[in-house]
Amino acid sequence: MSPRGVLPPNAREALSLDRRLVARFRADLARLIDDGRNSVLVAVSGGADSVALLLLAHAVLGKRCHAATVDHGLRPASGSEAAMVAQLCAARGIDHAILVGNLPERAGKTANLSARARLLRYRLLQHHAAAVGATWIATGHHGDDQLETLLMRLNRGAGLAGLAAIRRRSGRIIRPLLGWRRAELAGLVVGCGIEAVDDPSNVDDRYDRARLRKLLAGIDWLDVERIGVSVGALGDAEDALAWATRQALAEHGVLGEGSASIAAAGLPNEIVRRLVRACVEHVDSATEPTGSGLMRMVEALRLGRRVTMGDVLAEPRGDGADRMCWHFEHAPPRRGR
Repeated sequence: MSPRGVLPPNAREALSLDRRLVARFRADLARLIDDGRNSVLVAVSGGADSVALLLLAHAVLGKRCHAATVDHGLRPASGSEAAMVAQLCAARGIDHAILVGNLPERAGKTANLSARARLLRYRLLQHHAAAVGATWIATGHHGDDQLETLLMRLNRGAGLAGLAAIRRRSGRIIRPLLGWRRAELAGLVVGCGIEAVDDPSNVDDRYDRARLRKLLAGIDWLDVERIGVSVGALGDAEDALAWATRQALAEHGVLGEGSASIAAAGLPNEIVRRLVRACVEHVDSATEPTGSGLMRMVEALRLGRRVTMGDVLAEPRGDGADRMCWHFEHAPPRRGR
């Protein structure tokens, strides 16, 4: 057994993938992009999921498959893990780069280390994709990730947007493995003679996802594929509501220079909530409306009260039924102590 994150000698030779798996992946990719013309940058951490994605993408795309590994420098082994991926790509003739950068500064209560690392990762990947001419960036999220994300967000009281969980396509990011299971991806990698990186955080009970993963391992009646279908339906519903909100904003709202107004009377509560969010973000993009904060703001406005969120002041304008006309602007500076 070779050390964790090191390729055994036979991994230098390109072992053949099962044709059925390649055909399945080709179909999954074709549902997302035009795989006959587009090039793809594959984000590869060295874990089994991303290595499987790399092998499948290279089998389908050939030279139009590029790879990159982001070394956040957060763990002592990250450098050797990135070098392992570089070695794997070199053995198979895949263009690869190791990307490094400084973590963005902490901004806001929710900007924890994982969030900052994710922001850096996607920023570096976007930049490198442009440099190599890749139209899309593919990540190795799979069906088990989808289930875990859905349950974690349910436990945190997420709304529809959160319950839509991991989307198959988001901007330039594609996730063609959402119909695949963790175990079959790991089996694919082992079958190619590759020993993938095993991130210790995956079994560290300090992390919610690691504890949930251990719990789910003992449950055999959950149908990840059917749950994925439900998540897709939630995503479609989210898209429909986002479209309806844009229509409502055009008909019932006015966005000015540093201000916004909406006429909320008669609109469904969810549309009103989304309109309020849009107004807050328009007035001050640095304010991050939370679900509970938005509901408190909507309730206060319905009762005819002025209310602030971050640096945004919202207040009803008019009397009686007209109090559903709400105005948003920058809040006046707070007095010093």
